[in-house]
Amino acid sequence: MSLGSVLTAVVTPFDDNFDVNEQAFVDLLHHLAAHGSDGFVVCGTTGEASTLDDTEHLRVIELACQNRPAGTRIVAGTGSNNTRHACHLTERATELGADAMLSVTPYYNKPNRRGIVTHYREVAAATDKPVVLYNIPSRVVIDLPNDLLAELAQIEHIEYVKQANNANLAPIDGLGLYAGNDEIFAATLDMGGHGVISVASHVIGDEMRRMVDEPERRAEIDASIKAVRDVVNVGNPMSVKAALNLLGHRVGGLRLPMIEATPEEQAAIRAALVRHGLLD
Repeated sequence: MSLGSVLTAVVTPFDDNFDVNEQAFVDLLHHLAAHGSDGFVVCGTTGEASTLDDTEHLRVIELACQNRPAGTRIVAGTGSNNTRHACHLTERATELGADAMLSVTPYYNKPNRRGIVTHYREVAAATDKPVVLYNIPSRVVIDLPNDLLAELAQIEHIEYVKQANNANLAPIDGLGLYAGNDEIFAATLDMGGHGVISVASHVIGDEMRRMVDEPERRAEIDASIKAVRDVVNVGNPMSVKAALNLLGHRVGGLRLPMIEATPEEQAAIRAALVRHGLLD
């Protein structure tokens, strides 16, 4: 099953009381689907899953599944450093109708290789849907080297990797490859990867879609979006939420310990959006 090529790691909008703004979330999904996204990762890093309780977390996944734009896929973030908790979220997201699960490498505990393999065996056994491994050592401390990814690919239901360690970017036998950082999207496509799980597609999704559809112009398009791509990835999801609010989307602020952009940071984001013709 294809999960799509431009999967937006969608933000979770909050209202003035920092409760989930359900209507704004649904509206954003449909806006993004009209501007290049053919899939969504919900309750991931950008979706501030680490500050959602389980009821909120599963409700956002349910909202996405119930209101998915036609032709799009929903990938539910269900990772945890507690294997039991990861399995619980994976089971519930499967029941709610998610098309696939994004499972981050267990953080903080620092399990050894055998622990990681055993963890993912348990997670994969909790669903009949594809599991996307999420390798992001900058946040979780542990790196999944490519030989370990190849070993994990032998586990039933583990079918993809979101590679957020640029140094490891390479095809892996048995795994579909997704860029985990926007700046390696073009390189991922060039080596036959499936696409990107993106932050920048919130604001430049049409151009990222063109990178898929117009491979002969891919390098040119990639260079043209660099300034916006880079500025909305600073302090994720701080900067992308600031950009979306400037563009008129009601995504609200961030839950502590994440904090909103300063006036100077907002000015830099606004300037990049103006230069790119996204904002007057």
